[in-house]
Amino acid sequence: MKIRASACILAILLLAIAVAAQTPPAPANLASDPRYKVDILVIVGHPDDDTEVTSYLAKEVEQNHKRVAVVYGTRGNSGGNAVGYEQSKALADEREMEARHSLATYGITNAWFLHGPDTPSEDVLHSLETWGHGASLEEVVRLVRLTRPEVILTWLPNYDDGEDHGDHQAAGVLATEAFDLAGNPLIFPEQVAAPRDHFNISNYGEGLRPWQPKKLYYFSDAIHTEFYKGNGPEYPSSGISPSRHISYARVGEHAWSFYQTQGDYTPQELKEVMEAPVRFIFGKSLVGGSPSGDIFDGIKSGAVPYHRASGYQPPSRPPVSIELGGPWGFYRQFWQAHDIERIANLYAPETGIAPGERLWVPILIHNDTDSPRQITLEPAVPAGWSVEPGPQVYTVASHDTYPVSEWVLAPASAEKGKWMELGWKARSHGADAGSAKLRAHVDTQHMPQ
Repeated sequence: MKIRASACILAILLLAIAVAAQTPPAPANLASDPRYKVDILVIVGHPDDDTEVTSYLAKEVEQNHKRVAVVYGTRGNSGGNAVGYEQSKALADEREMEARHSLATYGITNAWFLHGPDTPSEDVLHSLETWGHGASLEEVVRLVRLTRPEVILTWLPNYDDGEDHGDHQAAGVLATEAFDLAGNPLIFPEQVAAPRDHFNISNYGEGLRPWQPKKLYYFSDAIHTEFYKGNGPEYPSSGISPSRHISYARVGEHAWSFYQTQGDYTPQELKEVMEAPVRFIFGKSLVGGSPSGDIFDGIKSGAVPYHRASGYQPPSRPPVSIELGGPWGFYRQFWQAHDIERIANLYAPETGIAPGERLWVPILIHNDTDSPRQITLEPAVPAGWSVEPGPQVYTVASHDTYPVSEWVLAPASAEKGKWMELGWKARSHGADAGSAKLRAHVDTQHMPQ
């Protein structure tokens, strides 16, 4: 019996081998398109924003053979034209080509331009509104999945005194959101759905794969730079390019020369900008390393698991309270949700204001009690400054928030270069109900609010 059983088993094995020999192998599984894999993905607002970090990128491309791509949130359809009458869509066509030629000078050939309109303001919420926040995020997540970056570099998602374009901030917001979402297959699942037949037309499913970037860094154009110290790596622009035999600062100047429609700098100003070191602010890392360490410290080839950010959490606050609203209020919640709360410690809430200018300051009055409350809001501003509407009593319904628009007027005699503190205090039932503060730098070098 044992001999028969062994013979049966042998026959079955021989039959299985014969069948397997006749079964053709399946085609090899296709990998993600290697032509678009990058080490660094730069996500910015406008053509020319990349020049903020050109000297760093040029050295990484040339000496460390890093692959770099750039995503622009707009095509630069707004602003002045220093060389011709072209405006609007025609200006956008020119600026896209300026950007492509500029990038090519230091080895970057892949760039994508989203469809957001250039929105000249300092309010990130305004830019996100005009760009179409959801549609823009979908595009950025798609490009993160396509390029599979190890590192994302982008503008600082915070309100600061400087050019501080709302589009810069919007790019930083979208880049941070994409960092946290591109690895989640439930986010824009149509992007990671496998196509039925990738050789055919009229398909569905984009055939991408989820991708989790490893590190996130920010840069800023704030007029004050003291907050960079210890919060991220710094790279000099004085190193010499082995192939060009000039400094990377000069490489940056050459790259900038293609942005002829911009005309922002005098030769001396451009020299000073490009010779300054490139400073980054550490955002987050999934592979360890110190905030001030090299950007590629801890990075190894290959994918890392999806990491879920904390997400929105209801704020903990007193029963009655006030706080700055608008972009300042948004950022407080945004940083917590994306595990980048360290940004809150870089500097206090701030803005810029010119002498004689009106400044909009949104205040949120919260009543988290079970009954309506009357809350008195009183401004406190420097001598010679004024506030409209001034002290008022607001009736706030139970578990409701009353949004208040305060307008601060700086005197025409306000001294440029000074930081001024603007404050608001609240009282309810004769007791202190909290305060809100905003520091304003008296200057003319900022976008319209």
